[in-house]
Amino acid sequence: MSRRRMVILLLFLCLLAIVAISLHTGVSRMNPMEVVKTLVGMGTAKQELILFEFRLPRMLIAIFAGAGLALSGCIIQTISRNPLADPGLLGISTGAGVMVVLYLSLFPTGADAPALFLPFLAFIGGALAAALVFALSYERQQGLLPGRIVLTGVAVAAGLSALMTVLSLRLSRELYQFAAVWLTGSIWGATWDYVWALLPWVMGLFLFVSYKARVLDALSFGETIATGLGVAVAKEQLQLLAAAVALAASSVSVSGGIGFVGLIAPHLARRLVGAHHAYVVPASALLGACLLLGADTVGRAVLQPSEIHAGIVVAIVGAPYFLYVLARSAR
Repeated sequence: MSRRRMVILLLFLCLLAIVAISLHTGVSRMNPMEVVKTLVGMGTAKQELILFEFRLPRMLIAIFAGAGLALSGCIIQTISRNPLADPGLLGISTGAGVMVVLYLSLFPTGADAPALFLPFLAFIGGALAAALVFALSYERQQGLLPGRIVLTGVAVAAGLSALMTVLSLRLSRELYQFAAVWLTGSIWGATWDYVWALLPWVMGLFLFVSYKARVLDALSFGETIATGLGVAVAKEQLQLLAAAVALAASSVSVSGGIGFVGLIAPHLARRLVGAHHAYVVPASALLGACLLLGADTVGRAVLQPSEIHAGIVVAIVGAPYFLYVLARSAR
């Protein structure tokens, strides 16, 4: 077995280990034996309620959302050829959030909207934010400018955050609390409805991005070389960016405003498995899943019976890592 495949296998085993820890982490303690008995149908009614209705849906949301954000970051970093690019930094996550909050402010009963509706709504907001960022970062003669993408994204994200704050003031107390929880990056959509809503987005687009691995390899060399290799650059960029927006927006719609996952996971994946996207794509997805599920597990364990939202835990790790990447890229 090659080293890169071994790394992917180890990342998968790491994810399984975090799942095992997360299964018996929470206010209501369950030891490993009780977890196993409950999984095979030998637990009490209370244990089945805790495991199947509360913990498992939340864990699956964290896994799928983490993988989706990581894959989105992988695509954006490759196309922009900028290691600092990230769905959060480019305003995609904030744009998705603005659309959700706008909907809640105009239709207060929308908190009970069908689970399948929110990912589509978030996709529209994320797509509009991404279109604005890339339009402002594009030069006809030079294509997308990597340095300008991050600066434009930060500015657009800041403006959208301010708009979201203004919109939040129009909400009722209950919906305002919901919006505040969403903004901090809590795994709020922890029901099976949201699991089934997010699953086709992440799995379908994961297969699509894996299929486009060779195209991503070509695009990583720049538009000129990719064109010379026979890649229809404009068409492929549009398709992949649409996939990146859909992955980020659908993930954010059920996990809240979580940043840095799309930055850290693909960056670490390239350091572990190299530049070939046939390996970078699955490694990024696994790292993103490990990161977000691990953050959610730590957040539930540290201050029991209270909890720290996963977005805060990720930010504690992600902010120093962002500064580290920034320092390296400036050399």
